[in-house]
Amino acid sequence: MTQYEMVVNKLKELNIEFEQVNHPPALTTEEADKYIEGMEGVRTKTMFLTNKKKTDWFLVVMDDLKRLDMERFEEIAQTKRVKMASPESLMEKMGLPPGTVSIFGLLNNEDHDIKVYFDKEIMSEEIMTFHPNTNEITMFIRTADMMRYFEDIGYEVNVVEL
Repeated sequence: MTQYEMVVNKLKELNIEFEQVNHPPALTTEEADKYIEGMEGVRTKTMFLTNKKKTDWFLVVMDDLKRLDMERFEEIAQTKRVKMASPESLMEKMGLPPGTVSIFGLLNNEDHDIKVYFDKEIMSEEIMTFHPNTNEITMFIRTADMMRYFEDIGYEVNVVEL
C-alpha cells in the first residue's frame, strides 16, 4: 500500500470527505499553491522540527504565507535550539521524504512521540489543505474533520499563537 492509499483508507474509515487536486510534484508550498489557485481553503505549511539533542519532535502547521519565529516556538514548546529535522529523521519518524511533510505522516509514527502544534490564526478556517504524504496531490479537508482524525490516531493538538 502506498503512503497516499494509507491516507485515503484512514479518511474513508473515519467517513471524512475530502477533495483533491493532482498536480506535478511540488517541493514548496509556493509551487503547490499555483495548482490550487482560486480554490477555497487555507494553504498550510507543515514543518517537522526537533531540538538539538533530537529528544523532542514537533509537527508545526501554519498558514504557508507566515514565517515561524523559532525563538517564540522554543518558548511555547519549552525547549531550546529548535531546528528543522534532518531528512533522515523525517524518514525514521514519519516514513516520508523531504517535500512531503504532512499531518498524515503521523500514521507512520510508531513511537507516537511527535507533538502537534497548530497556529491559532488558521483554526477558524473551515477548510485546510495538506499533501497526503505525496507532493503530487493537494488535499482539501474540513478543519473539524481534521480534528477527528487527530483524535482517532491519538494525538493532542496544541493550538498556539505562533
